[in-house]
Amino acid sequence: MHYGISVGYMDSKFMLEYTEDEAIRENIQGVTSYYIPGFHITIVGDLRINDYMNIRLLPGISFLDREINYALSDQYASTAHNLDRVRKAESIYGDLPIDLKLRSARWRNFRPYVITGLRYGFDFASLKNNKNRNDDSIIRLSPNDFSYTMGVGFDFYFPYFKFAIELKMGLGLVDLKVPDETFYSQSIESIKSRTFTLSISVEG
Repeated sequence: MHYGISVGYMDSKFMLEYTEDEAIRENIQGVTSYYIPGFHITIVGDLRINDYMNIRLLPGISFLDREINYALSDQYASTAHNLDRVRKAESIYGDLPIDLKLRSARWRNFRPYVITGLRYGFDFASLKNNKNRNDDSIIRLSPNDFSYTMGVGFDFYFPYFKFAIELKMGLGLVDLKVPDETFYSQSIESIKSRTFTLSISVEG
């Protein structure tokens, strides 16, 4: 068993399912979300199973900004002056991922690997219980998020520590949408998370 620390750059967005309600689609002609930068820091706990397999527990915290862009019809936009076309969600996640790390044979001081696992995240900045008014640029989301993760990385060995660089993708498994009576909610059937993380770590 050994320990370490990891820091990383994140790109995150929402995966959106557009409503099938024709009445709403006449006014809201599309919803999109684009990748926005974020940051995370993680404590690494690594348990070696054998020469080629490790189990890793990675508690940490992530700072994410995401948004949804609404395409309003010209007629609807001319009558709904108080409606925002962009709704933002600022999240601070307490993360608890567990990964299975499969390593190749070591070549000198270099060793590639692949990872797969699951992540639970709790959003401390969730606005689930806030009343969503048209003049507030917020999106109400469930604070609980579960993701499937997978990625690749490279270990570099030094005399007293190990350095690694890793690229990981996270696919949200649960719908984060909290329904309400606003068009911001009604124009979307489901909201799921999508993240890409590029991180570096130092382990003992």
